[in-house]
Amino acid sequence: MFSKILIANRGEIAVRIIRACKELNIKTVAVYSEADRDSLHVELADEAICIGKAHPKDSYLNIPAIISAAEITDSDAIHPGYGFLAENAYFAEVCESCGIYFIGPTSENIRLLGDKLKAKEIMQKAKVPLIPGSKNGIKSKEEALEVAKKFGYPVILKAKAGGGGRGMRVCHSDVRLISAFITAQSEAEAAFGDPEIYMEKFILNPRHIEAQIAADNYGNIIFLGERDCSIQRRHQKVIEEAPSPVLDNKLRHKLAEYATRGLKLINYRSLGTVEFLFDQKGGFYFMEVNTRVQVEHPVTEEVTGIDLIKLQILLAAGEKLNIKQDSINFKNHAIECRINAEDPDKDFLPSIGKIDFCYFPGGKDIRVDTHLYSGYKIPPYYDSLLAKIIAKGETRTEALSKMERALDEVIIRPININSSFCKKVIKDPDFRKGNYSTTFLNKFLKKGEEWIES
Repeated sequence: MFSKILIANRGEIAVRIIRACKELNIKTVAVYSEADRDSLHVELADEAICIGKAHPKDSYLNIPAIISAAEITDSDAIHPGYGFLAENAYFAEVCESCGIYFIGPTSENIRLLGDKLKAKEIMQKAKVPLIPGSKNGIKSKEEALEVAKKFGYPVILKAKAGGGGRGMRVCHSDVRLISAFITAQSEAEAAFGDPEIYMEKFILNPRHIEAQIAADNYGNIIFLGERDCSIQRRHQKVIEEAPSPVLDNKLRHKLAEYATRGLKLINYRSLGTVEFLFDQKGGFYFMEVNTRVQVEHPVTEEVTGIDLIKLQILLAAGEKLNIKQDSINFKNHAIECRINAEDPDKDFLPSIGKIDFCYFPGGKDIRVDTHLYSGYKIPPYYDSLLAKIIAKGETRTEALSKMERALDEVIIRPININSSFCKKVIKDPDFRKGNYSTTFLNKFLKKGEEWIES
């Protein structure tokens, strides 16, 4: 087992990892930027080292500084959390070459699955259903028009190297495709350092359903259930739940088969999330694999009773999976709302500044993952996520009722937050019935714009 883990991240996920490490009797090292000097993860870790200025490229993306911090503190492992360097194959490779354990998949796993086109090739070999689309990157507007003609509109452009909505554009016509292609290329290069774009047929009104898996170094792999992440705004998830309200046991079994089949081909290890679109006819289509812990991992923890961060650490330490597939029971229902620093009444304008007072809900079956405290100053340089509120119930209806009550109790002053917006969504009659798709929020907001237009 590791003796000391450096957490190469910030915010609520850094706090979450520190807590898991403490429960495993592992010492922790926090790294922080100059802007995060007063952040909670710095206070909670056993040691803390400043690794650079506020901008991510000077700190949380600064590989030499992070490796140096690990070596100075004699850390034998690095946990990357999510975002920043979590899916950076080069970073994992550097860790490996320096004799530092990277808590995640191998660099080879990350490199294979981080390339969206290679990931599709792997899944195709495993006979997992794919969305019809280009087999290779598209180099020019002319080629894009030719491919679109083959599949028919609407189509979606995607960055080969990325995710999170960057470099993605939906196109319904030749005119839109030409302008979107240039924009998507530029955005992809700025975000991921790779301008290559590929194209897929755009599936109308799908659900976004992801499968959580865990795999060890000995060929064992298990399915830990699904999460429905369809409530999204501009590709950013807002509300997630487990299990999905539309999957029965037969569909869940099919999802488990698809999710594990492709990863077995490349001897995948660690936690991983295989993402699918689920159409109105009950068909799954592979999207991508996230080779890290997800923001929304708590809902899976609440329905399985398994601590995913601890499991991820144990797998990285070389331990064998001691969980059998038939022993996993998906009990209860869990909902997660992401509390962001933004003003829903002003087109979700970001909100920053000092928090004079904050209070989070409690009570039975309510969980809060956060790094906030009264007096904390929200920096303008990073993600707007402030907290995750998770509610659990024996039924979906009970979980929703508990979430409503919990959202009423959230107080973060004077910062603008989206808790009241989340409550309006979960009170919506269609959402209550589980009748929603990835286009739900656009319709809910009554903006009348095409999905992913920006």
